[in-house]
Parts: sequence; structure tokens; C-alpha cells
Amino acid sequence: MTTNPSVWVQGEPGIGKSAMLKRLCLGLVAYGYQLLCPGDLKSEYTPLVAELGGQVVRIGRGLDAINPLDSGPLGRNLHTLAADQARRIRAELDARRGELLHALLATPHGLGRRPAAEESAALNTAVRLAADGTTGDPVIPDVITVLRQGPQPLRERILAVHDADYLAATRSVTAALENMCDGPMSGMFDRPTSVQLDLRRPALSIDLSALRSAGEPVAAAGLLACWAYSYGAVDIARVFGLLPRPLVLPLDEMWRVLRAGPGMVDAMDAITRLNRSNGEISLMSTHSVRDLEALPTEEDRAKAAGLMERCDILILAAMPLGELRRISEQKPLTSAEIDLIASWAAATSTGLDGTSQIHPGRGKYLIKIGQRLGVPVRMQLTPAEQRLFDTDDAMRTVARGAREQMT
Repeated sequence: MTTNPSVWVQGEPGIGKSAMLKRLCLGLVAYGYQLLCPGDLKSEYTPLVAELGGQVVRIGRGLDAINPLDSGPLGRNLHTLAADQARRIRAELDARRGELLHALLATPHGLGRRPAAEESAALNTAVRLAADGTTGDPVIPDVITVLRQGPQPLRERILAVHDADYLAATRSVTAALENMCDGPMSGMFDRPTSVQLDLRRPALSIDLSALRSAGEPVAAAGLLACWAYSYGAVDIARVFGLLPRPLVLPLDEMWRVLRAGPGMVDAMDAITRLNRSNGEISLMSTHSVRDLEALPTEEDRAKAAGLMERCDILILAAMPLGELRRISEQKPLTSAEIDLIASWAAATSTGLDGTSQIHPGRGKYLIKIGQRLGVPVRMQLTPAEQRLFDTDDAMRTVARGAREQMT
């Protein structure tokens, strides 16, 4: 029994970290867990989720849409609650919606910063007024409409008596919200949710691969919106007893998730602190602990470092001595464990050049639980896993194309 069931997987590229995460997911689903991928930027989990009979939601222009202000199961069950409880739930919903918009506005496609105090007051009030003015869930354009109209309760909230004062207080935040409804993000997060998450399925994935070509700011905003929507739906479903299984949350390329915006570090910090009580398992994968050091603020870096410290299970693959020593500062490793893992590392034969070469450490892992000595293992994939877990196909295609051009 571990104090925190989170798992940290780390190693060089080309050694099969993604395959390890997917095998862990597959095994946990077999034990009754529900797989949730709240933002799959490379469409790596789509084949596995589909094979498990799960639900894949594909976000992109001309594809599915998610309303970040969607109330999910909570809103759809409000009519079943007593008046006082319904009023408290509505306040909680408005607070969550406001916090999500604050996080989205902090991304490069928004303000590039958290809203200032006056902007924050205007945004929170506009969210509440937009929600009060619709029978369903508000969407971002509804919030923009309220900000543009500037009703009296909103002006009073920010002490803007004159039009010039009101415009100065709300111009930037209104323009930033409009950016999320125009250009590369148009049609993705500015309309009602097109497909509700089916929490009865054994596996769920929100596929964001269509956003990769739109650039990093759009992908970051997409990650934030989908994480807030999917995990909010799960959190709320628990309140009503609508979540039939415990969750497993894979975080492949964790560095990208954490850098999506200020809200992601806080979200992951909260999730990993509550894993045990919620019956969840987080699977976090990265190439280097230095990925955590690249976060913009000291507060974020400290919270991110705590993610690794709270993982009772480490799965370590081939990596250089310097990286192993950095890990050992947070999770002590014996000299024998360090030497063994370092012996699997190689800087040349990665297997990512489209040839038949493979990384000499591929499939080799040290599994370390708590303070116990690590157990070295070698993973061999079944034919079905080889088909579902293959992440090198794109590189092989590029290599084949290059060779064909040379001949």
C-alpha cells in the first residue's frame, strides 16, 4: 500500500515511456479504473481508447466543440436540489467559470497575463450576469455581450460611473475574450458543447491533435479549456454519485501540460494531493526534471517539484548520470541503481531515424516503490500492444520519404 498512488515515469526519448504509460492504463482499466485523457495533443491515446470501447472527442475547426463554461452534470441536475443548495451550486459554478476565464486570459492568445483587480471584478460580474441571462449554459460570446453592453450592476461593481472609465476598465479583457472567438480558435471554444462526455464509458479522450498546426498559444489555450471542462465534469459527477469508477489520468509529455498556463500547475498540484481520497492514479511522464525548472515563476516551480515528491512509484528508464543525480536529490537512489540505469543510456542509437536500429535501453525500466530497492524489469509488448502503442510511425514515414527523394 502506497501513501500516494501517483506514478512518475522518466527517461530519454526512444525508450518507450509512452508504451509504459499505455500499458499501465490498459492494466488499470482491466482492474476497473476509468481512463481519462483530458487533452491528447498528439492523438496517441485515440487508438487505445477506441479499442477499449471508449469515447473520443476531437476538438478543432469543423470538428467537435467544448464550451469551457459548460456546467456539465452539475447544471443538468440543479432542478433536483433544494433551493438553498441550488443557490450554493450556482455560486460555485460561476466561481469556476470565472477562474477558468482568468486562466485562459493568462495564455499568449489572451492577455498574456492574469487580469488585474478591476478587470477581474468586471469579468466575474459579467460571467454571473451572462449565466443569469440564459436558461442553459453561457458561452464566451455571452460574456463578451455583457461586457460590451455594460449594464448598471456591472458598472457599479467596478465603480465606473462615466463611459470613459468603464471603457478603460474593460477594453483589454473584452478584446482578449474576442480573440478566443476569432482567428485560429474560432468555433472550438465559443459555442455550446457539441458532444457531452459519457462518464459511463471505460475510457475517455479529448483529442487536440488538430490544434497542433495552429501554434503553441492555441494548443495551450485548448489544453486549459479541455482540462477544466473534463476534470470539472468528473469532479461534479462525484458530487451526485454519477462516477462509477476510479480514474487513471495519463500525463504524457507533462512539461507541455504544465506550461499551458498558470492554472495547470495549480490544477495538477490539487489533483495529486487528493489522489488517494478520490481513488485516482496520475501517471506523469517527462524527459528531465529540468522541464519543471523552466516554469515562469518560483511559485510554479516549487509546486511542480512537489508533484514528483508526492509520487510513491518511480519508473526510471535510460538517462545520463547528471539527470539521475538530480532525481536522487528529490527521490534518493542507491549508487547501484544509478549505475544500472545509466548503463542503459546511449546518445546515438535512438531508433528515431527510421532505420532498424533501436535504443539499447528500450523497454528496460527500474520500478521503485517508496524507499524500497528498485526492481529492474524489461517490457515486451504483445502484437496488439505494438499496434496500439506505436509512436514512431510518423518518424519512419518521414525517413522513408527522405530516402525516396534521394534515390
